[in-house]
Amino acid sequence: MKQLLLVSHGRFAEELKKSVEMILGPQENIYTVSLLPNEGEKEFTEKFDGILQQLEGEVTVFADLLGGTPANIVSKKIMKDAKMKLYSGMNMPMIISYMNALLVGEEPDVLYDAQKGIVDVNKLIVEADFDDEDE
Repeated sequence: MKQLLLVSHGRFAEELKKSVEMILGPQENIYTVSLLPNEGEKEFTEKFDGILQQLEGEVTVFADLLGGTPANIVSKKIMKDAKMKLYSGMNMPMIISYMNALLVGEEPDVLYDAQKGIVDVNKLIVEADFDDEDE
């Protein structure tokens, strides 16, 4: 079974999971670990390890920020041979796409889907206006 673990500064991971669940419904395979303002590496690592011990199967971790404490702690675990995938820059389209791919039995294309979710809406509107004028 594939498990998704979201890690972040503050409660971003928790709130992002709630937002995803507004669209997809409850998600039993998404877990969160938050680095709170009054915590340091030790507290975050303890929480992360506690969740990790509960998980079976393949674990993918989405982190909020490359170079931040949550991503760094997971990176250190991977360098010490922990078997998990880590991606930084998590966003909602990335998570939804990941969960949808698992639902239909496909391998998620995390990097493509994360980047695809970033759109210049003003540019789309201008292009749509040109298309309307051509008709």
